Amino acid sequence: MIFGVDSLYIWVAVIIIGVAVEAFSLDLSAIWFAVGGVAALIAASIGLEMSAQLVIFVLFSAVLLLLVRPFCRRFLKTKKEATNADRIIGQSAIVTEGIDNIRETGAVRISGNIWTARSADDSLVPQGAMVEILEIRGVKVIVKRLDKDSVK
Repeated sequence: MIFGVDSLYIWVAVIIIGVAVEAFSLDLSAIWFAVGGVAALIAASIGLEMSAQLVIFVLFSAVLLLLVRPFCRRFLKTKKEATNADRIIGQSAIVTEGIDNIRETGAVRISGNIWTARSADDSLVPQGAMVEILEIRGVKVIVKRLDKDSVK
């Protein structure tokens, strides 16, 4: 007994908390403590001392966290869906709506599609100017203005 509470209840609480934290985080971190809690609960149910239960809990949790978690994460890793949107990076586009980062306006046409655009250096880019796509942030392209001689 610890603080007047049977150790079986403590390990059940550890298991419930571990499962609940894992359910909210989905990080494969807390589940190993829940499994360690199960091992400690078994140790408590066969009558081992609390110090032995703690050692079993720590050993099981640490070994599973350090050895099994990386293995599981490799197989449960979600794959990134390729959208081919990144193929426009480095391409030139024409500004169809003047780009003004402060007023949050601007659009470019590239490969027949209209993209919301922002200037990489916060400069104003007028309609009809040629720009280069530097990156994609969410649904916006980040562009820099091209000189007339450097149009691709």
